[in-house]
Amino acid sequence: MLQFVTTGDGSKTIYNSEVGENYHSKHGALQESKHVFVNSGLAYFLEKSPATNVSVLEVGFGTGLNFLLSADYCSAKGINLEYTGIEAHPLSAEMISQTGYEEYVSEGIWSSFVQQYSDSLRQPVNLNSHCQLQTANCKLLDFKSDDCYDVIYFDAFAAIHQPEMWDESSIKHTVQFLKPGGVFVTYAITGNLKRLLKSLGMAVQKAPGAPGKREMLRAIGCADVQISNLQM
Repeated sequence: MLQFVTTGDGSKTIYNSEVGENYHSKHGALQESKHVFVNSGLAYFLEKSPATNVSVLEVGFGTGLNFLLSADYCSAKGINLEYTGIEAHPLSAEMISQTGYEEYVSEGIWSSFVQQYSDSLRQPVNLNSHCQLQTANCKLLDFKSDDCYDVIYFDAFAAIHQPEMWDESSIKHTVQFLKPGGVFVTYAITGNLKRLLKSLGMAVQKAPGAPGKREMLRAIGCADVQISNLQM
């Protein structure tokens, strides 16, 4: 069962009773999404590697909040965004439209997203001249792509609720889609995750966490890591 809840900063998230967890931090959905993914992931990458085009892969598309904020950020700066979300259990278009996230992004981004969300589950859609979205309706390990990405948002439910999303096979499968020099970010930081990413040749960093968490994890893909070595 899914139900809306209001988080600490006033923004909404969804509670999934089957999993036993919210889609976002109870301390603030909006501030977590901005801090962990947009600022510590996308903006960090663009500051280090200025570009007019950027590609993002998100594991756990959920409500689309990370996408909306990323699209708004890139559109405001004239950066072309190619965004792919992986979501095994997509929300309905009706539930997406009730999130209230139109308060946090431009009217054009929001209306185009709501209108084309269902289409994005079948094919890439252009929200505007700067933003393309595709939502892969599949499990993480079933996701396939010939593309690699500049930034990966790893936003699965916590390991205590979905340990299979954080095991070696899932992380290896995800990291193979990161470009050399690309940025992997997640709200979590555990010893096992740090050791695994380091074993894959990534430079692991501790970064300040969003409200409610002291730290989060960011990892940089090294240029000398061969993608083929990461495949199971």
